[in-house]
Amino acid sequence: MSQFLQIVLAGISIGAIYSLAALGFTIVFNATKVTNFANGEFVMMGGLISASLVANAHWPAPLAVGFAVVSVAALGVVLDKFGLQQARRKTILGYAMITIGFSLLYRGLMQVVAGRDVLFMPNFGVVPDLRVLDVYFSSQSTWILVTLALVSGALSYLFLRTRLGKAMRAASQSPRAAALCGIEPALMSAIAFAMAAGAGALAGALVAPVGAAFYEYGLSFGLKGFAAAVLGGFGSPVGAVVGGLLIGLLESLSAGYLSSAYKDAVALAILLALLLVWPSGLLGRVEARRV
Repeated sequence: MSQFLQIVLAGISIGAIYSLAALGFTIVFNATKVTNFANGEFVMMGGLISASLVANAHWPAPLAVGFAVVSVAALGVVLDKFGLQQARRKTILGYAMITIGFSLLYRGLMQVVAGRDVLFMPNFGVVPDLRVLDVYFSSQSTWILVTLALVSGALSYLFLRTRLGKAMRAASQSPRAAALCGIEPALMSAIAFAMAAGAGALAGALVAPVGAAFYEYGLSFGLKGFAAAVLGGFGSPVGAVVGGLLIGLLESLSAGYLSSAYKDAVALAILLALLLVWPSGLLGRVEARRV
């Protein structure tokens, strides 16, 4: 029983990181209807910049994490401003190719700036490790779960209760109508990308002490975050959290009882099977439009 609980807690911890990555997809999609395939690189850059500053420049961890979040948020705005806003063909495929191109660009940038070494950060500390009987829960896992709760709660409140959130949703539904109402779609898009990039960078900094930081890790986080967003219902903050936690649990259970070599395949196979039966995701809704 203790082994099962340990596996479940490990799955919840890594699933919370996937949930934070999925929230990045959700933020951008709710504001622009664009699927940002560079979102995984935001997670990678947040962890790599933080770990590099701590390991090589000997910055205090809080200052390094804050700098990483602000820097990656700025790179998110750069992607929106000089990529999506300058697109000649504003189509789904065109936007997808632009975000993939920036993903490769940012991966190369981190390879040059931070190097190819696998880096670790020290645990955030402050919160004590928890051990009940034979079940262990690290302080870093507590930081990850608390951060997920705060970020997801803030985003749900933003999109459902605030004028900014409603303006972002209106700009995504009909940019022209939103502009006629005094909402600037380009500004809403820039804010969304900054928020998504900042959330991804924070996720990367949180996972760096337990999962390391490396310039090629963005693809994995991007894939798992996208799968979590789709599984929970694309565009739903609550669904992103649920989807990420489920994928983390599936990975952990498959690694614990089968083999770690199969954990990615098992999680994505179950995701595919679910979407064949329930295409809108667990908490998504199928939208009907009059044509």
